[in-house]
Amino acid sequence: MILPVTRDLHDYWGRLKGERAAPDRAEIDPVAIRHILPDIFIIEVDPERRLPLRLCGARVNALWQREQKGRSFLEWWRAPRREEAAEAIRRVIDTQTPLVARARTARTAPDRDAAEFELLLLPLRHFGKSCSRVLGSLAPARRLDWVADCPVGPLDLVAARMLEDKAAQGSKEERRCGENARLAASNG
Repeated sequence: MILPVTRDLHDYWGRLKGERAAPDRAEIDPVAIRHILPDIFIIEVDPERRLPLRLCGARVNALWQREQKGRSFLEWWRAPRREEAAEAIRRVIDTQTPLVARARTARTAPDRDAAEFELLLLPLRHFGKSCSRVLGSLAPARRLDWVADCPVGPLDLVAARMLEDKAAQGSKEERRCGENARLAASNG
């Protein structure tokens, strides 16, 4: 985890979780994380696995120049990479383990560079249901001056790793995602 947004959200989630696998959605206090609210989102884990966004911060909305609430998390990803994004969510849900990833969008115009992002996915309980929500953050690796003029394009998953306890404390293990690669939980 490189970006302050990612570290702050992960630390906050960890304090709420304590010894449990995941905190409950009702425990999230927006005031406690107001400084990072623009960069966070909550995904509903629905039976159809459409993964609708239930909450989306202002900076995340600004990336696509439209409200993201109600849209599918999978719509953020380039069509060939959607299965990798879905697999990342499945890993978080099935293992109740956080995931951190790097994502990239292609160049959207000749005068605009490709944009890189850090993505964090954290399991949440909701009304006692085990991992029925995912709390996340999406933040650009550097300032995007052009985003007000041009929305970001679909994302590609570049690299991802599960954050086991010792991984969260500094393990450098990372699984690279190839064209047809699946995310796999690191072995510690």
